[in-house]
Amino acid sequence: MYKILISDKLGAAGLERLDQAKDATYDLKTGMSKEELMAVLPGYDALIVRSETKADAEVLAAGTNLKVVGRAGMGVDNIDVRAATMRGIIVMNTPQANSIATAEQAMALMLAASRYTAQSHASLAAGEWNRAKFTGVQLYRKTLGIVGFGRIGRHVAKRAQAFGMEVLAYDPYVSEEVGRDHGVTLVDLDDLLAQSDYISLHTALMPETESMINADTIAQMKGGVILVNAARGKLIDENALAEALKSGKVRAAGLDVFRKEPPEGSPLIGLPNVVHTPHLGASSVEAQRDVATQIVDQLLDALRGKDFRNAVNMPFPAGPGFEALRPYMSLAETLGLLQCHLAEGAIRRVEIEVRGEDVDTLIKPVAAGLLKGILQKSISEEVNYINAPVLAEENGITTSQTKGITPIDYPNMISCKVQWDGGERLLAGVLFGGSEPRLVQVDEYTLEAKPFGEVLVLRNKDVPGVIGQVGTILAAYEVNIGEWRMGRDKPGGEALSFINLDSRPPTAVLDALAVIPAITHVRLVSL
Repeated sequence: MYKILISDKLGAAGLERLDQAKDATYDLKTGMSKEELMAVLPGYDALIVRSETKADAEVLAAGTNLKVVGRAGMGVDNIDVRAATMRGIIVMNTPQANSIATAEQAMALMLAASRYTAQSHASLAAGEWNRAKFTGVQLYRKTLGIVGFGRIGRHVAKRAQAFGMEVLAYDPYVSEEVGRDHGVTLVDLDDLLAQSDYISLHTALMPETESMINADTIAQMKGGVILVNAARGKLIDENALAEALKSGKVRAAGLDVFRKEPPEGSPLIGLPNVVHTPHLGASSVEAQRDVATQIVDQLLDALRGKDFRNAVNMPFPAGPGFEALRPYMSLAETLGLLQCHLAEGAIRRVEIEVRGEDVDTLIKPVAAGLLKGILQKSISEEVNYINAPVLAEENGITTSQTKGITPIDYPNMISCKVQWDGGERLLAGVLFGGSEPRLVQVDEYTLEAKPFGEVLVLRNKDVPGVIGQVGTILAAYEVNIGEWRMGRDKPGGEALSFINLDSRPPTAVLDALAVIPAITHVRLVSL
């Protein structure tokens, strides 16, 4: 039974989803201090947060059984993603759930800042009737510059175009082709700042974007520009913006987010040309419902190992096609585990080749599975698909994609060569029928073996009597052979056997096999 802790408020629709889950229970405990959260966290498999809970490295370390942290929302800056990754904890968000609501909030702020909506409302409520004081500007035929052209930025662009605006966008990770598809011109940030009548921020908060709106970038803007921020407060140097608003360089601002929330002491609060709202971007009935149900569905799927969509620290994209990837990842993990068992030293280099359809989508999940298998028996940390690539790098294992490392040709084949000081080994496996794993190559030997259970791996001289001697010893200890698969380099040369056993043999069996003159190597592995 999975135990889930919800430390911030979550919509009723999400709680109802959890009530229906037969394999999970949850506790809703909001308003806890950091110390209280750390005290209870060891008892839970998963944690659901909004923006109030700060899941820093210390908190994550206290969650000794944590497998997933789900952010009911898009931004994950209140979660130490790197610390979670190192501990093998999946961090996921819900970027789709509130994108429409946030885009609409940005448009609302844009309109309100243009037409003095909040200020004129307050004036009229105070008994005044002063129309001339509140002469605004219209959006029609103005240029909007969108900083960050992801999902929300694209929603804003579509709505702005409906108002007759020309839209520019800056996003170094988006191609010009994507911009053309949305009727938007992609430009450099300097050009966007210089040409835009309105600027709306929709980029993620990263070290390189923090305080990107500052005295220098404001100086590059048109006089009388209107600035909107419904993304992250730390994108703006608030002191610099306040000075620009006072001087008139920036005509008005519509702000839903602040560097510190609540924005105590912010120089922007109360300025007459600022419309400010208390982080309402996701605060619609529909968004609250969707964000709650989506994070619960995602978190349960992740705990069950069914899907890992919207995992921000997954080393490969995961989503609706994950079910098709799982057999490849399982095969890769088995090959990695077998490599770990057979290696005669610490593995330092891994080369991977994948043959099959959509190879580009397979290589990263296959690499994650392979590294998980290699590491899980060789280091003390718990290893999973999330932290395997990071742990491999930290343990001095280099990984590369290659071609042509084996001459045999199967569809849906994974080949991996590992190297250690003084040696190397090549393994290859395939998926028969897209789901049945088979080991088809070990170094120069070809065979067709089932890579699971208790397995004896033997190398021997290809001479008469070896099979009989091995069978006799196993029978003496009442160990039954399930399957025996063998490959050899040539008649009378050397052979390799992969023997599936129905039970794990005692050490005495291995000692007895090792003294057979024809056997040059014997290893027992558990897969």
